[in-house]
Formats: sequence, C-alpha cells, structure tokens
Amino acid sequence: MDRGQYSQDQGGVSQPTLDALAVVSGSARESRSLWSDARSRLLRNPVAMAGGAVSILLILVAFAAPYIAPYDPVHQDLANSLAGPSMTHLAGTDVHGRDIFSRIIYGTRISLRIGFLGMLLGCVAGVILGLVAGYYGGWWDTVIMRLMDVQLAFPGLLVAICIIAIIGPGLENVILAVGIFSVPLFARVTRGQILSLKEQEFIVAARMLGAQDGRIMLSHLLPNAVAPLLVLCTLRIATAILTAASLSFLGLGAQPPIPEWGAMLSDGRAYLSIAPHVATTPGLAILITVLAFNLLGDGLRDALDPRLKA
Repeated sequence: MDRGQYSQDQGGVSQPTLDALAVVSGSARESRSLWSDARSRLLRNPVAMAGGAVSILLILVAFAAPYIAPYDPVHQDLANSLAGPSMTHLAGTDVHGRDIFSRIIYGTRISLRIGFLGMLLGCVAGVILGLVAGYYGGWWDTVIMRLMDVQLAFPGLLVAICIIAIIGPGLENVILAVGIFSVPLFARVTRGQILSLKEQEFIVAARMLGAQDGRIMLSHLLPNAVAPLLVLCTLRIATAILTAASLSFLGLGAQPPIPEWGAMLSDGRAYLSIAPHVATTPGLAILITVLAFNLLGDGLRDALDPRLKA
C-alpha cells in the first residue's frame, strides 16, 4: 500500500478523512469563539442590555398578568367612566369604566403572543424555503425567490390587510397574516447565508465523510446561519406587534372586549380632548415594547457582526 495515500499511524484511518475531521472540528471551535465574543460585546452594550431587560420584564408581566392585574380587564363600571389616573385606578378608566392599567397588563400577553407566534410561523416557513433555494439552486431557487419577490413588492401591512379581508378578523388570523408577510425576509436572509456557506471547507469535508443533504443542511449549514436569523427574529417581533396593533386599530384585529393595545388606542382616540389618558397609555405601551425589542435586535446585530471581533 502506498504510504503517501494512507497513514497507518492512526489505526488505518485515511489521511483525507482525518483532514476532513480536522476542518469540521476547527469550524466548531471557531463557532464557539464567535458566540463567546458576541456575548461579551452584548454585555458591554448598555442600550442593548436596557432593551433586553425591558423585553424580559414584559415577558414576565405577560406570564404573571392574572396575579398582578388589580381588576378584571373586561369588567365594566360605568359610574367611573373616563376617570383620570388615581390611587384606585393607576392609569384611569376608559369609556366603559374598565381599568386601563389592568387592560394594559393583559394586553401585554396578547401582543407578545402575536409577536412571538407570528415571528415563529414566518421564521419556520422562510428558513425551510431559504434552505432549499440556497442549497439546491437551479429551478428551485428561481421559483422560490421569484415568489418571494412578488410578495416583497407589496407593503407588509397591505399584505396583512388583504389576508385578513379574505379570512376574516381575529387574533389567530392576525398571527397567520403576520407570519405570511414575514416569510420572504426570512427566506432571503437564509438563502444568502446558505449561498455563502455551502462551498466552504467544512461543508466540503462533511460531503467527503458521506453526510446526506438533509444532515448537511440541518447540522452544518443552519447552525452557522443562526446569527443573522436571531437578529431578524428579534426585529420581526417588534414589527409583528406594531402590525397587529395597526390591524386592531383599523378594526381588523382583536375584537371588543379583548384588551389589545391597538384596539384600546382606537377606542380612546374619540376622547383625546377630555380624557387623553385613554389613548396615550396604550400608545406608550406600544412605543416602549417596540423600542425595547428593536434596541435588543440592534445590539444583537452589532454583537454578532464578525467584522467587530477585533
């Protein structure tokens, strides 16, 4: 046997196989280093940490809503209609006498549910389409990306309104609409990452070791494309919450008496001159939530940028 082709020092394992294993192992070590550096940069970013802290606080409020809300969010007390903020009602009451602070707390649960589920739906569908288009190329890439381009030609809110007009208003339909118009962004980001990764050495090494296409996509390509997808997920949560509030404001989302922030804002606009707290409180809730997730997303983007590693 030619000693130039095989090394017997490793128990008969071929040298090309050892080289492939070394490439894969080195890629894993580099990935761990990048994540460690990203975590350090994120912790040194006070703005991103503030956004993350507010986001975590909002999630905790959503889970604990039944325990911290002082009143039933749909209970009406017409005797206290449009009452201003006080020790009894911290944020005042609306035209039906319902406690606005309690409705804001329960609205956190609804808005975050729409944001996370809508983002998750768009992420799963978009990642699958992007993986297939980027890895296989050819007519798969052409068909999938042209469909995504057609959808991207229309504003996201317009697409959501069209979907709601077809399937009807409601929270579940809002989640579906938000998920559908989020698909093209996830598909394009995933495809771009796959195109830049699939010809690198660790993927070639995985093919040399006999890995199947599905294993390469799920075990090697997708984990290395997580960083930009994680940033996009965070930003899309904010977009989904804002879109859901816009749909509810137009009467296409949550229906009364559900305490959704957009619907509360729509109900309060008629009383801006005599009871501005009815509209400004849910408006501030939307502003703070969207700002928190956007700041966290921007911080993650900066932390995960490999160009900032130095």
